[in-house]
Amino acid sequence: MKGLILAGGLGKRLRPLTHTGPKQLIPIANKPVLHYIVEDIAEAGIVDIGVVVGYTAERINSIKESLGDGSKWGVRITYIEQDAPRGLAHAVWISKGFIGNDDFVVYLGDNILKEGIVRFVEEFEKGRADVSLLISKHQHPEKFGIVEINGDEVIGVEEKPVNPKSDYVITGVYIFQNSVFGYIDGLKPSGRGELELTHVVQKVIESKKHSVVCHKVSGWWDDAGTADDVLRANHVILSDTARNIMGRIETGAVVTGNVELGKNSTIKSGAVVRGPVIIGENCVIGEGAYIGPYTSIGDNTIIENGEIDSCIIMGDSKINLGGKKMVDSLMGRRVTVSCRHSIPKGYKFIVGEDSEISV
Repeated sequence: MKGLILAGGLGKRLRPLTHTGPKQLIPIANKPVLHYIVEDIAEAGIVDIGVVVGYTAERINSIKESLGDGSKWGVRITYIEQDAPRGLAHAVWISKGFIGNDDFVVYLGDNILKEGIVRFVEEFEKGRADVSLLISKHQHPEKFGIVEINGDEVIGVEEKPVNPKSDYVITGVYIFQNSVFGYIDGLKPSGRGELELTHVVQKVIESKKHSVVCHKVSGWWDDAGTADDVLRANHVILSDTARNIMGRIETGAVVTGNVELGKNSTIKSGAVVRGPVIIGENCVIGEGAYIGPYTSIGDNTIIENGEIDSCIIMGDSKINLGGKKMVDSLMGRRVTVSCRHSIPKGYKFIVGEDSEISV
């Protein structure tokens, strides 16, 4: 079996963070989403992974630099370039040469699964269905591909319906036998001009020739497609953080709960950090800074004089809030926040990289 990660999308719902970089590299608990996915696939015993990338040289190169050849995870990565956002089924179709005659897992590049995919793959290999979908209940199924089921059999799928017939949705992970390519060949674009993978699955169901089954997610799953989704995923993953202090905590600093502090990072006297929190390498948490629970701070960041709670700061940044508070915020790399005047009780930011804010 091979793995196929679809990492093309433009990430429009995460702008301005995705104007210059791919959404799949946004860090959650200081680790890019794509890294979690590669780990899941490798844990399932799959060593050959194709990664579909697009559509600009900058985005493609950033993903290649992040993942490399896969040796970090003991896998082999092949990059497949998609020229434009033509749909998930198109991304699978252009990977036909890489897949060859093998079965394969398709894993959307902005999904995070707490339980991984080991049991999902094992069930597929034992049952030998033609298609298997990883599904979960969702409060807003109209935002996803929905699934109608009868036991573990899938009897219908529909892409983002106005009136969903089910509250089960496809989580963004599929397993296919190689026969699926026969259903992609000749597929017509949807109303939004894309080749939909849900349309492929529906064609398989209607053919009556091949079986489609499902596996229900037993743990937590999130589609990290919006800022709120990313912050929620960060919250869940940090809940499992263990205390690991590799940097320096000065006398007079208060550090409670599960806090991970990276190498060459310092929490200064007079600072307060309450876990779960992760702080990267070469960071300084200065006097007068309060870092609240469920906050991730990337490498090379300085935080001074203010409160930060339930935020993601991607790194290489300097933030001084002048004693005020920032909550539920997502900050790109190389951001500077400086306080020159009195500001309200608290601010919420979604800020792209290389930004400078004076408040």
